Amino acid sequence: MGVARALPLQRRAMKTILITGATSGIGLEAAVILAREGHRVVLVGRDEAKTRRSVDEVKQRSEKPNVESLRCDFSSLASIRALAEAYRAKYDRLDVLINNAGTVNNERGLTKDGFERTWAVNHLGYFLLTNLLLDLLVKSAPARIVVVASRGHYRGTIDLEDPGFEKGGYSIMGAYTRSKLANVMMTRSLARRLAGKGVTANSLHPGAVRTNIWTGAPGWSQPILSVLKRLFMISPEEGGRTLSYLATAPEVEGKTGLYFNDNKEKECGALAKDEALGERLWVKSAEWVKLPTAG
Repeated sequence: MGVARALPLQRRAMKTILITGATSGIGLEAAVILAREGHRVVLVGRDEAKTRRSVDEVKQRSEKPNVESLRCDFSSLASIRALAEAYRAKYDRLDVLINNAGTVNNERGLTKDGFERTWAVNHLGYFLLTNLLLDLLVKSAPARIVVVASRGHYRGTIDLEDPGFEKGGYSIMGAYTRSKLANVMMTRSLARRLAGKGVTANSLHPGAVRTNIWTGAPGWSQPILSVLKRLFMISPEEGGRTLSYLATAPEVEGKTGLYFNDNKEKECGALAKDEALGERLWVKSAEWVKLPTAG
C-alpha cells in the first residue's frame, strides 16, 4: 500500500492521550515525555496500586499535573470494554491512542475468553479497544493511532484457522512474532478505513528495549537476556521517545499506514503488505471479539 494521506492536521496546545501498558517500560517513559510537553496523559494499567504509583511518578518527573489513569486487564475482553466505557464517561475527546500493552508467554495458556494469551493481549486487545474508541478518535480529528509492533513481525506467520497454536507448534517467539505481524496488518487496515477522516494509524518497532516484558521467557534464557540487555539493548527512556515521536511529532502529521523503526519510515514485511490477508484478519478479529459491525 502506498502512503495514504489523512486530512491535514492542525496543532493544538494540549492533546488528550491514552497509553496502554503505561505503568512501566516504554509506556511509562512515553507518558513522562508527553506530560512534560503539556498534554493530558491517561495511563492504563492492570494493577490499581501500581498504576497509582506510576501516575505519581509521571507527575513528579514531568512536573505537570495533567496525568490520570484507568484500569484494564488486557487478557479480558470484558475489561477492555469496561475501559472504553470508563474513558467515554470521563473524557469527551481522544487525540492520540497508543496501543502499547504487551506480553510474552513461555508456555501456551488460554485467557478466560478462550484465546491464547499472547494473541489475546497483543492483538485482540489492540483491535477491540481501537474499534470501541474509533468514533471518538474521528470526532476528535485530527487524531492519531500509534501501534507498538516489533521488527519480529518480519518472521511472523498468520494462521486464521489456528491463531493460538492449538494444533501444536507453540513457541514463545512464534506466538510473539505472530501477534506483532497482526499489529502491523491491523494498522494498515485501519489506515485504509480511516482515509480522509483526519485520523492516522502507524505502527513502529520501538527498538530492542531493556524492559520486563521478557520475564516470561524460559529460565534458561534469562542469563543470556541479561547480557543482551546490558550490551545491546536501549533504555526504556530511549524506547519511549519512539512512541512520543509518532504521537505528537509534526514530521509525521498526515502520514498513515506506515511502519517506523528508529523514527524513520521502513518497509514492512511481505505478509504485512498482503491486503487481502489483512482484510481476512480484520473480519476474523471482529468475529472473535464479537464486534460484527467493526470495519
